[in-house]
This record gives sequence, C-alpha cells and structure tokens, in this order.
Amino acid sequence: MAEFTMDLNDEQKEVRDWLHGFAADVIRPAAAEWDEREETPWPVIQEASKLGIYSLDFYAQQFFDPTGLGIPMTMEELFWGDAGIALSIVGTGLAAVGVLANGTEEQIGTWIPQMYGDVNDVKVAAFCSSEPDAGSDVASMRTRAVYDEAKDEWVLNGTKTWATNGGIANVHVVVASIDPELGSKGHASFIVPPNTPGLSQGQKFKKHGIRASHTAEVVLENVRVPGSCLLGGKDKLDERLARAREKAKKGGERVKNAAMATFEASRPAVGAMAVGTARAAYEEALEYAKTREQFGRPIIDNQGVAFQLADMRTQIDASRLLVWRASWMGTTGKKFENAEGSMSKLFASETAKKVTAQAIQILGGNGFTREYPVERMHRDAAIYTIFEGTSEIQRLVIARTLSGMSIR
Repeated sequence: MAEFTMDLNDEQKEVRDWLHGFAADVIRPAAAEWDEREETPWPVIQEASKLGIYSLDFYAQQFFDPTGLGIPMTMEELFWGDAGIALSIVGTGLAAVGVLANGTEEQIGTWIPQMYGDVNDVKVAAFCSSEPDAGSDVASMRTRAVYDEAKDEWVLNGTKTWATNGGIANVHVVVASIDPELGSKGHASFIVPPNTPGLSQGQKFKKHGIRASHTAEVVLENVRVPGSCLLGGKDKLDERLARAREKAKKGGERVKNAAMATFEASRPAVGAMAVGTARAAYEEALEYAKTREQFGRPIIDNQGVAFQLADMRTQIDASRLLVWRASWMGTTGKKFENAEGSMSKLFASETAKKVTAQAIQILGGNGFTREYPVERMHRDAAIYTIFEGTSEIQRLVIARTLSGMSIR
C-alpha cells in the first residue's frame, strides 16, 4: 500500500508539467471565446485527443495511480486553465466512473472506449442522474426502468436534467428506478447505446458559469436497451433488491445506490477542480497586486491586500491537502470513517467561491470586467458548491457520519 505523501514522484511531476503546458498554451487562449459562444469546444477536445490527454488510456493511468494523486493532479491543472473547457474535456469521465463503479469487466471494456471515440472522430459521454424533481433528493427519482422478460430488454421512461453532454453524447449512462417503494435503494444504472430510438435532448441550459460545457435535459420515451446494458447484470441487481426489501421489512441499514456509488468515487475529483480554479484566481490577484500601483506603491504593500492573499493561499493549500488525502484513501481502500471525501469537496468548493470573490475585490473595477479572467473564474466557481452534491448535502453527509444519527 502506498504511503500518503505530498511529494510527487518524477513521473507525476512530468505529467503535471505536461498538463500545465496544455492548459496554458491551448486552454487559456481559447477560454474567453468559448465562454462567450456557450458551445462545446470541439477543436480543443480534439487537440487534447491528439496529445493523448482526452483518452481512455490516459485517464486509466491516472485512475490507477497507486498513490491516488493522478486524478486530482490532472483536474487541478486542467481547471487552472479554464473550468468550462476543462469540464468539456473531463465530463465524459463521470459517465466512465459510473461504469467502473457499477459495471462488469465486459461492460467496462465494451462501453468506455465508445465514450471517447478516437482522434479522428472524438466522442463524449453523459451521466444522467438528476431530475427536475430529484436533485439532492435522489429517492424521489421518477425515471422508471421496466424489464421486458420476453425480449430481454429494459424500457426506460423519464426526463433527466443538468446532464453534462446530455443529448450530444455518444453513450449515455442513465440512473433509473426499478422499485420505487425502495426509494434510492431501488435504483440501477443503464447504458443507452449510440443512436438508440426514444432518447432526445430537451432544453439546453444557458448557465451563469462553465458556459463552454454543454448542459441539457435528456428525455427518455420508451427507450429500449438490451438486458446486457444493465450495469452489473440482472443477477446482481436481483440479489441487491432482495436484500434491500428484506432490510426494509426489518427497518435495517441503508444500502448504497448506483448514483451514490458514482458520486462518492468522484467527489474528491470535484474538489480538485475547485482547487484549480481557486489557484488560477489567486495567481491572477497576486500578480496584479504586485504590479498595480496606487499612492505611489504596489497595492500588495498594503496589509489589507497582502493579508487577503495570505488567507487565499492558505485556504487553497488546505483544500489541496484534504483532496489529496481523500483521493489517497479512496485508492488505497481506506474507509471514509469521517466522510473525508465529502469534507474535501465541501472545503475546496467553498474555498473556490471565496477566493475568486477576493480576487475580484483585489482587482477592483478591473476585476468586474471581462477584460480580466477573474470575473469568469468567479462565475465558474459557483458550480462547485452545487453539482455532485451541494455544500448543504456534504454537511449533512459529514454530520450523519460523525454523529451516527439520521439528521434531516
């Protein structure tokens, strides 16, 4: 088992520097344009594919890094470049994690490559869990999956919302309810293959931030998928549902559902995204404070500015430490006894909002304009306290874990 360390090895440093160069040379110059266009930056994704950054092999290498630091390091560097473009590059990863967390080896080998496509024909994938009436409250999910035993097919009906790459994806991973009486325990995940009839894009959202990332509704109308598209297989599902029903009769312990398994695996990665955005805003503010003069001296000479920067850097480093600890724990099989995964996501996302707001304040009027990137970074940072579990949900998870009580 790898020991926890904050020191990257030579190979990790090489990857970090390579990603940083891509973020600086390719992502940042394109950031303002694609934020204004509010469109998926296909040319940037294709460039990432050409270099091997947008690929199954690269993310597998980082995912299986024995120290657990490969994914958070990758996320931080790409999101340092720009959150909207970076999310377009890594958004497929959430669907891939959904398959890795719940699928069989055969399903992993079949579907994850189709999520990325190849350098000549780049594809994306979407993970579809949230619904208009079921965001944080996943137990209220209305999308249904009904098994047609005669044809060995599952029939999906419902509407998903807030789906990154929803409707434009080659492969959709859809969470649906099998047994509504079991609430979240009655959920399962399904692969919807490319060009499956009945799946369509609903509303595309015009967002406050991360505007280069495509976010839309996904409508499922009598969508039929083969039985082999149930992640994990039907035997495993039947066993899990039987246990859940038995425990429900006894009022027993909670059982993890398919969506939660995906979110638990990805929350530290979201924390790393927030660290990248916060670090970018801090660096912009620091450079500005060192060069901007008022009353005959750089504004960093004033304690009011210098102390803000000191706090910003401290909070960023603390966030990274929490994220790396949670990532290391997840990779090495250590149980999150104190909800360390949720802690990392909570603290890092709140830090990103705070640091980007402080960066605007340090830049003053310039920070409020689109001529400087901190305005965009502040808009982007707002999402981290919302998606993949709001800050309030993270606090609830942490409080329940620490207390052992069913806090509501």
